Amino acid sequence: MKQDIHPAYHPAAKVSCSCGDSFAVGSTKERLEVEICSQCHPFYTGGSKIVDSAGRVEKFKQRLAKKRK
Repeated sequence: MKQDIHPAYHPAAKVSCSCGDSFAVGSTKERLEVEICSQCHPFYTGGSKIVDSAGRVEKFKQRLAKKRK
């Protein structure tokens, strides 16, 4: 096996989230920046957001309401 080919391992690498939360993990990089973490992800917080830029959800709800009548 070749020697000295693996990157250095940092057991307490700092992870910074855009929400302001930070925590430590093991990584080959010293610092990591993420956009979403378990403190702000809708799955873990219980909130859900529907991103609808074209009005597709409303159109679907209107079609569904017409079918039910």
